[in-house]
Amino acid sequence: MSENIRSFLAIELKPELKTEIKQIIKEFKKIDTDIKYVSTENLHLTLKFFGNINTKKLDQIKLSTQKIIENFQPFKIEIQGIGTFPNKNHIKVIWIGIKDNKKLSQLQKELDKEYNKLGFKKERDYKSHLTIGRMKTAKNKNKVQKIIKENENIPIGEMTINKIYLKKSTLTPNGPIYENLIEFSL
Repeated sequence: MSENIRSFLAIELKPELKTEIKQIIKEFKKIDTDIKYVSTENLHLTLKFFGNINTKKLDQIKLSTQKIIENFQPFKIEIQGIGTFPNKNHIKVIWIGIKDNKKLSQLQKELDKEYNKLGFKKERDYKSHLTIGRMKTAKNKNKVQKIIKENENIPIGEMTINKIYLKKSTLTPNGPIYENLIEFSL
């Protein structure tokens, strides 16, 4: 029997980077704001969000992913800086950046093109990032902007990408619970 699951393709962060990012989040937590933070266990780099899909589609996603990643070797990325979506004056999302990386961009574009053949919508402007929080109201926005400005180019660390994961996301009142469904090795 098939069911629908909420899923996405992601890169896990190494623990040392999560520790560094936790320190940055602590700076924001010193301010009285309405930011809902992503738990550090859940920090990841999303390559493709599939949304709710039928489990029968998992085999197609698996085959498409394997087809693309067999052309990739492990590569390094640098995690650096803080930014916001949609912009600095209207903050909805606070993110940690990934320094421009041709291999990561190429991997995401090729996967996206392949998933489009399966009926998934293409990403418009993919920007590699790690969401650390969502700002619910503009409470103390000026103090949040100050921290972002002070850390917009902060070096956080680097890691080698040698695995990506198809993950299941279960939404709960206490936040999402992620579960690895399939591991792919580069």
